[in-house]
Amino acid sequence: MSEHENNEQNEPKKDDSKEQSSIVDKIQQLGQSNVPNAGDSNIHVLPIIGQVEGHVQLPAQNKTTKYEHLIPQLIAIEQNPKIEGLVVLLNTVGGDVEAGLAISEMIASISKPSVSIVLGGGHSIGVPIAVAADYSFIAETATMTIHPIRLNGLVIGVPQTFEYMDKMQDRVVNFVTRHSNVPEDKFKELMFEKGNLSRDIGTNVVGQKAVDVGLIDAVGGVKEAMSKLNEFIDQNKGNEEKVVQ
Repeated sequence: MSEHENNEQNEPKKDDSKEQSSIVDKIQQLGQSNVPNAGDSNIHVLPIIGQVEGHVQLPAQNKTTKYEHLIPQLIAIEQNPKIEGLVVLLNTVGGDVEAGLAISEMIASISKPSVSIVLGGGHSIGVPIAVAADYSFIAETATMTIHPIRLNGLVIGVPQTFEYMDKMQDRVVNFVTRHSNVPEDKFKELMFEKGNLSRDIGTNVVGQKAVDVGLIDAVGGVKEAMSKLNEFIDQNKGNEEKVVQ
């Protein structure tokens, strides 16, 4: 056997090593080696899981959604002609108010049809993100906590601080009432209600209750959301055809 052939046998196969490292990455990130392939789908799924992270980095053990990751994705969705619709999946405890409002405004301003699904929980700043879509769903057992704005860390006890908090709260209230069917007085009533939360004021609404108060459009899951989004996409295509004619 020649020296050249020996070298070939001793060299590790590059394709095998790449494939192995890819599998390791998938296991580390997703906990599984086989990832379902969605193919060339015309619908983009945007998950908002854990805590919405803003300008301050949260500890490594926290499961977070970083707003600087979502905003470029939303721009790419708007620019990509192959993507015709957006599904927003929420299971979040809330998080940074300004980051959450930024994500909400981005979803609301997209020209393509969008649908949101609250799975498990869409608490706190997750509420405006959920209602930002064109149509919103909530799972039957999912919950949404509505409560006043809170501040973490050092707070200066002067009137200006409370005025700032009041203005920030108005931004949240205005956004939610503009993008849902809940009246402003009802939303504020839920926000400041006593006795529902053991360590705070506010309200926890579950499934159908979120629909009854006008916060969410319907109770449903993946099947209902995909059906509604495809309906919106078909309507969108019909409108474009009329404009071309």
